[in-house]
Amino acid sequence: MPGALYLVPNLLGVVPPADVLPARTIAVARGLTHWLVETPKPARAFLKSLDPPQPIAALDIKALPVAPDAAALAALLAPARSGADVGLLSDAGCPGIADPGAPLVAAAHDAGVRVVPLVGPSSIVLALMASGMNGQRFAFHGYLPADAGGRADALQRLEAESRALERAQIFIETPYRNVAMLRTIGEALRPGTHVVVAADLTLPTESIERATAAHWRRADTARYAKRPAMFILEA
Repeated sequence: MPGALYLVPNLLGVVPPADVLPARTIAVARGLTHWLVETPKPARAFLKSLDPPQPIAALDIKALPVAPDAAALAALLAPARSGADVGLLSDAGCPGIADPGAPLVAAAHDAGVRVVPLVGPSSIVLALMASGMNGQRFAFHGYLPADAGGRADALQRLEAESRALERAQIFIETPYRNVAMLRTIGEALRPGTHVVVAADLTLPTESIERATAAHWRRADTARYAKRPAMFILEA
């Protein structure tokens, strides 16, 4: 019988695993010896934080290729096809959600390997839960353009789509550009459009702030510099 591919959520920052992850997720992860990961270094740090029964050096940890072909995916899933359970781990949050992993999961289904999603933090879901915005219709857009003009155009397009489709628009930014993003939000969006900034989710420094674009235009946004954050707008 094939093993299972366990989709193991990673932490969103440095915090004791038991503060965020359910006991079953921790127990399953501690028992796995085969891992397919986004980046080996943070994966090893996460696994060490779980206090596994075996040394980290004894674990089989392989990095996911950026664009794996069918042969590469088959090789990665070889332990599972041979009967061993395998864990899939992103650098932060849930595998396959705004992170690599979907091609491997699809290949596991095709190979008859059981796919088991485990419970853990997703910054997208947590931010939406706390936003007070439309949880029935929403879309995640990843990163917006880095240049100011492209960023403004993208925000205005998302605002127009939010109004037309009555949906919340979720996006992310590199932490060191958060202040620039909020400046553009204040300048490019209509004054009454609401924007939520959810920063440091699940961490002791967590903050979730909902305000209009007019507020963000005059607000002191330096407090969001270099903090992992999710943004949600709704017109």
